[in-house]
Amino acid sequence: MASRTDHLNRCIELAEEALNAGDAPFGSVLVDADGKVLREARNRVNTHDATDHPEIELARWAAQNMAPEARRAATVYTSGEHCPMCSAAHGWAGLGRIVFIHSTGQLTEWMAEFGAEKGPVTQLGIDKIVPGIETEGPIPELAAKMRALHARAQGVTP
Repeated sequence: MASRTDHLNRCIELAEEALNAGDAPFGSVLVDADGKVLREARNRVNTHDATDHPEIELARWAAQNMAPEARRAATVYTSGEHCPMCSAAHGWAGLGRIVFIHSTGQLTEWMAEFGAEKGPVTQLGIDKIVPGIETEGPIPELAAKMRALHARAQGVTP
C-alpha cells in the first residue's frame, strides 16, 4: 500500500504534468480509508476551464461515486492547500481529511515574490471555509519542489 509520501509525490508529478501541459502546477489524489487510490486529477485551468481545479474534480467524483461515510473517511492529498472554490466543494461533498504540501499563505508569498498578478478571489485557508476540517500541512520537506514548479510557471528561475 502506498504511503503518505508516495501520495504526495504523486501530487507533485501531477502538478508537473499540469505545468508541462500549460496549466498551473496543481495535482491531487483521492484515497479511501484503506489507503487505496480512488482517483487522481491535475489542474486544467488554461487548457480547459478556469474552474477546472483537481480538487473540484475529485469532490464531484466523490459526491457521485462514494457513500457519505466513505467520503468522510477519505483523504485528499494535494500539492497545495485548496483555494476557496475548492474548499467549498470539499466541504459540500463531505470529504474528510486533507493533506497539502504547501499552504495558501506560502503560495501567496511565493506569487508576490515572483511578481505574479493577484487572482480575482481573496485567498483563504481551507479551515476558514470548512470549519473543523482535519488538515495536515504544509509539508516542509516537499514544499521546495512545489515552489520551484510555481516559479517555473511564472517564468522565474527558482
